[in-house]
Amino acid sequence: MLKVGVTGGIGAGKSMVCKIFEILGTPVYYADEAAKKLMQQNEKLIAELKIHFSDAIYEGDTLNRKYLSGLVFNNPSKRELLNKIVHPYVIQDGIDWMNNQQSPYAIKEAALIFESGSQASLDHIIGVFAPNALKIHRTIKRDQSTREEIIQKIASQIDDGIKMKLCDDVIINDEQHMLVHQVLAIHEKLCRLAVEKNKDE
Repeated sequence: MLKVGVTGGIGAGKSMVCKIFEILGTPVYYADEAAKKLMQQNEKLIAELKIHFSDAIYEGDTLNRKYLSGLVFNNPSKRELLNKIVHPYVIQDGIDWMNNQQSPYAIKEAALIFESGSQASLDHIIGVFAPNALKIHRTIKRDQSTREEIIQKIASQIDDGIKMKLCDDVIINDEQHMLVHQVLAIHEKLCRLAVEKNKDE
């Protein structure tokens, strides 16, 4: 099976793109949702997080996301440490999930595919691009975050210009280009690539 990644900055519209792929019958693994689940359920990961960030990040058996976010948001070294601890668990969970899929191709949606090194486990990567002003507007509307918080999050990720060059395909989500047409074209391409991969194997 062809293993595909979908990536892009905050507010680019990765989830919207993936929902279209799901309508086409493609299974999608959402890395952010998986990370939240693993941080709540994986005992080994929970133990590591408590060692590095103290028991206070959990209230009983529940992760105190607000408290943890406060610890790492303005502290790049702690944010990097958190990612370093969590990413290997999410990458392995994604690999296990991919290996259980039966479709011609399956997708892993993640903002930090290149930052985490998970591109090594993928055959093809799609970038979702949107201008920064639009990404900020969308995220303010979605998360009720401040403009300053969003700008800081954007700054913590690989520059979009660099990230898109690393991708095999790019979808433009600027409300000027039709998303469905772009996704359909890539879907057809991925189906062809999946057939070619099966022939090679």
